[in-house]
Amino acid sequence: ITGNRVDYAIPIFGGVRRDITPEQYPQVQDMLRYYRGLFEELAERFLRDASVEARTRDVGVLTPEEAEALSAVGPTARASGLRKDVRQDWPYLVYGDLGIKAITPEDYGTETRGDVYDRVIVRLLEVAQSMDIIERCLEDMPAGEITSIPKVPALLAQLKKAEGEGIGRHEAPRGEVIHYIRLEAGKEEPVVWKVKAPTYSNLMSWVPMFRDQEIADIPIIAASIDPCMCCMDRVHLVRAGRDELVWKEKLLALSREKTKRIQSRVTASGPRVTALSSRSADHGGEA
Repeated sequence: ITGNRVDYAIPIFGGVRRDITPEQYPQVQDMLRYYRGLFEELAERFLRDASVEARTRDVGVLTPEEAEALSAVGPTARASGLRKDVRQDWPYLVYGDLGIKAITPEDYGTETRGDVYDRVIVRLLEVAQSMDIIERCLEDMPAGEITSIPKVPALLAQLKKAEGEGIGRHEAPRGEVIHYIRLEAGKEEPVVWKVKAPTYSNLMSWVPMFRDQEIADIPIIAASIDPCMCCMDRVHLVRAGRDELVWKEKLLALSREKTKRIQSRVTASGPRVTALSSRSADHGGEA
């Protein structure tokens, strides 16, 4: 639909950039069926594998109190038991009609611990929730115009006359993203545009997560908040006044060694099986 891989750029002033053609409906539905099948594979690999749970349980814990105090957002906050989601708390666009509910580990039937495993649970359940949202939107999509000003030159001419400021709050995959924008009459581009991305809010949650953890656990703890960062390929250790640099390759090697040790112990103790439905309605999410 968008033709873009990262920045979809579908919402525009007064509507959306592209429509879904009748020919595209069955294609999207086929893709949904395909991804529901993949979801079952993901659930089998991550939520029904005793080695994965043993490797991630009680690792990188973020309590609800810490998540609240540090302003954590998105799956990072929800995995600690905070039911916060902009689509639920401050509905925008069509989300108010979809009855979105924030997902926590309790929806999987487990006690919330706020660890790496809980963050895996929440992200997987939100995959199923996202598929339900797409399916519901396809069913309820109204016919008609997709923008109030169909001609782009007319839209740009109107924007040049616009003046004022505004704040937008949206639920991105990593959590709440906030945009502040200010326009001045006669100027096509914004004079101020400030973005607060969810990683900016979640980064400080690393502090309690990392505390008293093994170095081998740092990679999976860091990855569990899905940080959007560049040039973060090393950490700085301080031990009794002695500094040491640990590069990404060393961190990954330590993490993989620990994973192998845990897998050996779990394999020796036998398998464990749990059940999970791909429909978010079964675990508390609603389309």
